Amino acid sequence: MTMPEKSNPSLWWKLSWQLSIVLSAMIAVVIVGLCVYGVMRLSPHIGLWDDLSSTLEESLSLDPHKGLVITEGPALRALKAQNEELWFVASTLDGQTASYGAVPAAYAELSRYVHLMVDADIRGGSGTSQVALAESVETTAGTIRVMFGGTSHVSASFLTLLAGTYPIYVPLLAFLLPAVFFSVPRIVRRALAGLNSVVRKAPEIDPRRPGSRLPVEDVPREVVPLIHAFNSILERLEEQFRARQRFLIDAAHELRTPIAIMQTRIEGLPGPEQERLMGDVARLGQTAEQLLAFERNDQVNDRRETLDLVEMVRMVVADLAPLALSAGYDISFETQIAQHEMQGNPIALPRAIGNIIRNAIDHGGNRGMIHVSVLGDGEIAVSDEGPGIPEDQQERIFEPFYRITPRSTGAGLGLSLVKQIVANHHGRIFLESGAFGSTFRVRF
Repeated sequence: MTMPEKSNPSLWWKLSWQLSIVLSAMIAVVIVGLCVYGVMRLSPHIGLWDDLSSTLEESLSLDPHKGLVITEGPALRALKAQNEELWFVASTLDGQTASYGAVPAAYAELSRYVHLMVDADIRGGSGTSQVALAESVETTAGTIRVMFGGTSHVSASFLTLLAGTYPIYVPLLAFLLPAVFFSVPRIVRRALAGLNSVVRKAPEIDPRRPGSRLPVEDVPREVVPLIHAFNSILERLEEQFRARQRFLIDAAHELRTPIAIMQTRIEGLPGPEQERLMGDVARLGQTAEQLLAFERNDQVNDRRETLDLVEMVRMVVADLAPLALSAGYDISFETQIAQHEMQGNPIALPRAIGNIIRNAIDHGGNRGMIHVSVLGDGEIAVSDEGPGIPEDQQERIFEPFYRITPRSTGAGLGLSLVKQIVANHHGRIFLESGAFGSTFRVRF
């Protein structure tokens, strides 16, 4: 059972959520820092005020005879239980006051001025270390000014400040996070725009074409080392390919001389063995020539001329017709168009068409018709009536040195050379094969 392939992670998606986490963490650190700073600098009773203000609604009332009255209800008793030293002085705007708890002596004198206090942080006086805070609250009894103090938990002050800053960090996160996910893909796309030229160039890279390199212009600096590494690999591949090419070309050249000598000596031999040996030497010579042609093809690939495809195929068929007839075939040529001009190599293209026809002669069963045609769109078709090619071998016949039958007289380079030449002319070759013959189609 094969494991499903994992898709490559998206760069913009990773950047978006990672940047979102960083921004959220930074905002959290700033907000927490501000709250900690506030706890250190502000009154320690700011957390107490939220709880106290909510109890005053049920605890304060105005009596026509007694004035402002404080009633200790359940909420106030609970608050007192949490803050044992809780005290406060409440005052109406007209100066009616009431107190709760043990008001420190230092602040008792200020009780008659509470109605004048809108917002105050009272601390640092001589004779007391206690801190008092003055706030205003709206109740059913009207606007009440309150001065209060007593124990308070630091955590309550911190949470109060944190809750009070939500109008800052909530809108900030609501704006920044969508902005990140909206802008990062565009930033990444623009930053990597220079890679488009690399992507376009990469499929054109061919070690048989020296000098092909991926461009580094307009590419992000972080990607340049990767491209340099890839280009260095291409350079090493080219060196190895050129070394192999030189070796094969030299070997093919060196084979020519002993083959010619062997052929001369065999011609002087008497007896029936001469014909068999001459055939073997001829095949050996053909193999050397095919090997030489296969390796030389890249060197002449850049040569281009205007060719008439119809006339070129006609000439190739005429040259190979005697060979086909002597092998037991009938051969025909027809065209749907009178002329079809294209830019091509005048040496390589005829060799490719000739190799297809030679392949039909070698594997067509020495019977039937070899039909060569040029269609209206310039497609070239070569058909035979041989036994066909097994389906599992139809792709492999274009590989170098592959032969359908081990005892085949060819070297297995003919169709590989055809595919190489056709690809160099931006074309493709197709094979249709069955029990009653094969057809090779070349489309440019």
